[in-house]
Amino acid sequence: MAQLEPYAGGYYLWAYLPSVPAAVIFLLLFLGATVYHFWKIWKMRARFCLAFAIGGIFEVIGYGGRAAAYNRTGEILPYCIQSVFILLGPVLFAASVYMTLGRIIRSVRAEHHSLIRVNWLTKVFVLGDVLSFMVQGSAAGLMATGSNAAMGKNIVIVGLLIQVIMFGLFIATSIVFQRRMHQHPTAQAFDQAIPWKSHLHTLYAVSLLIMVRSIFRVIEYAMGQDGYLLSHEWPMYVFDALLMFAVMVIWGVWYPGNLNLLIQKPASDTMSMHNPEESLRCS
Repeated sequence: MAQLEPYAGGYYLWAYLPSVPAAVIFLLLFLGATVYHFWKIWKMRARFCLAFAIGGIFEVIGYGGRAAAYNRTGEILPYCIQSVFILLGPVLFAASVYMTLGRIIRSVRAEHHSLIRVNWLTKVFVLGDVLSFMVQGSAAGLMATGSNAAMGKNIVIVGLLIQVIMFGLFIATSIVFQRRMHQHPTAQAFDQAIPWKSHLHTLYAVSLLIMVRSIFRVIEYAMGQDGYLLSHEWPMYVFDALLMFAVMVIWGVWYPGNLNLLIQKPASDTMSMHNPEESLRCS
């Protein structure tokens, strides 16, 4: 029977034996969701969702690392694999989420309603996401060494806080855009072929889920190695694995992949759809 083993100098990487059944279940769930997302990207040519699907690969690798760690709790490699990939997967989800808002705005020809210039919108949030990714990624390895574990956790907290702040600003920007659209809608806003409200609601849902997960992670690391959250396994599955799988399901059901086609659609097409008399006069 497996038992906890020290890594070096009596330092334990794990406070518990990681559950193989739980890890395998989520590995398979994320694998199925990831394959589906790659299929959707190929079918709809939605390359802006590629980061999202790669985030799914990160989750699969991460939970594979947890399953492999059951009999190898004293080894650094499986610990680092699960720690780094599960930590960084949601950052890649966020990249595609950020790239979607600008496409929603362009699809209804409402660039003037954006709080941030649309040309800068994606750049600002994706750069923040890249910064969060780099900070968390650089610190994840430090957490595996006893002497630098505390410093690594503090750096990860900074990276997670960057993610929380960026998501807060992103949600605020989305809400401002939606309010302005309700007050002064464009003609394209009434086009039933452009489900911009549905896409916005999808953004809100996945953004809130990723924010909750990131806040959980901040609290988890702030409590320290001996804290309840890091010394018990179930919170990670409830507040990280389950929430991130829900993110992949929601994104897959209300997929924004058609936004590229809607952006390329001439504005005159939409105007004609909602003003048939004008269309007849023009013809």
